[in-house]
Amino acid sequence: QGLKPVVSTESPPLSFGTTTKLASDLPATDSFLGKNKVPDLQKLFQKADGLPVHLKRGVPDKLLYRTTMALTIGGTIYCLIALYMASQPRNQ
Repeated sequence: QGLKPVVSTESPPLSFGTTTKLASDLPATDSFLGKNKVPDLQKLFQKADGLPVHLKRGVPDKLLYRTTMALTIGGTIYCLIALYMASQPRNQ
């Protein structure tokens, strides 16, 4: 007699009209993956040119670094001014 399977062995009906591609159906050379950039970036970041790692990619890194520094310094000054104003007694 044995037990009956609880889960149906039939595949469920398709929700959409088309089926999706399986990973095994894709060709061996996947064009959507692109080129492996890791070796090129390793050469760039390991070059002994005296620059810190966070500035090695040129102008975009410098712009991001300077923007971050400006926001940090501005926020620190704003906090110090707010603390100074909060520490002063109010005139009544």
